[in-house]
Amino acid sequence: MEKKLKIFIIAGEVSGDVLGAKIMHEIGGRAEFIGIGGDNMKSAGLRSLFPISDLAVMGIFDVLARARTLTRRIDETVAAIVAAKPDIVLTIDSPGFAKRVVKKVRAAGGHVPRFYHVVAPQVWAWGPWRAKKIAKIFDRLYAFFDFEVPYFTKYGLNTIAVGHPIADGLQPSSKKPIVKSPKSIALIPGSRISEVKKLLPVFRTIVDELGPNYKYYIPVVETTEQYIREQTAHWTIKPERIAASARYKLFEKTDIAIAASGTVSAELAIMHVPAIIVYKVGPVTEMLGRILIKTKWASLVNILLGKTVYPEILGRTVTPDNIIREFRKLEPIAARKKMISELARADKLWYHGKKSPAKIIADDLVKAYK
Repeated sequence: MEKKLKIFIIAGEVSGDVLGAKIMHEIGGRAEFIGIGGDNMKSAGLRSLFPISDLAVMGIFDVLARARTLTRRIDETVAAIVAAKPDIVLTIDSPGFAKRVVKKVRAAGGHVPRFYHVVAPQVWAWGPWRAKKIAKIFDRLYAFFDFEVPYFTKYGLNTIAVGHPIADGLQPSSKKPIVKSPKSIALIPGSRISEVKKLLPVFRTIVDELGPNYKYYIPVVETTEQYIREQTAHWTIKPERIAASARYKLFEKTDIAIAASGTVSAELAIMHVPAIIVYKVGPVTEMLGRILIKTKWASLVNILLGKTVYPEILGRTVTPDNIIREFRKLEPIAARKKMISELARADKLWYHGKKSPAKIIADDLVKAYK
């Protein structure tokens, strides 16, 4: 009997957990998995070492505040990898955590697995020179877009473009008519509890200002559901909570979304949902971002098209007044039709070949190890 491939898989965020589960399903019985994941990967058969909520942090102060927990989890992960002696360590996104784990495993000596990473770090935004450091850490990289590949192959890192996972089976909301006046509003504060805590008070003021003429919805994930439920219980106008697993059905009926910057902005763009993108961080993180970030935009569809399609409100400018001002601009049906037509221009940029990204990665993992 052929020996099964042993893969230690790590996903630190909800989007990575979804992709990780798909990869696990595609590989099926060709490998055994151990590692760290959320509900989706657990459903696929993974017994997670610890909750992924321990890794879902953003911003300098969030990292500092949870430094002890992160350090402990890094050490636990390294010890588990050393003990398991896997053939491959597959890390999905969460590059800061992944890099620290890989470096410590390499330094531990003994059995050294191959280190593969999914989601190319955005060196085109933070500085192309960073690709050289990534090339020294990982043995193989799975990028989402063709334009990312040369940044890393330049330094000898085997890099494969697989397409964006959220484009797998996701289609524009063509069945939903564009209504004359928007009624259904999706408020999306993100999947990290730290960003939810920053945005939820802003969203509450927006709801109070816009009033009861709209129906409000908030998608929740396992790491945020309890906090959002407790906080919105005190709102005068209470939004309906929707499980993240049902978010696409929500987006199909959403007239306008107000969303935290991240994977969800790409989902909204692919589904042609008019949206306003917000990203609220602390003043120090914002200042460093302005110095270090080399791109003009935060949302991926704007970056891919090279223009502002989704309006972005970032840092200190994330106020109810500024968001409502952009919301009013989208109320006329003509403005929403124009935005949808511009989103359609990016449709072909999300995909890569006939296979799904998870299938491409799964087949390559098995093939590369043989």
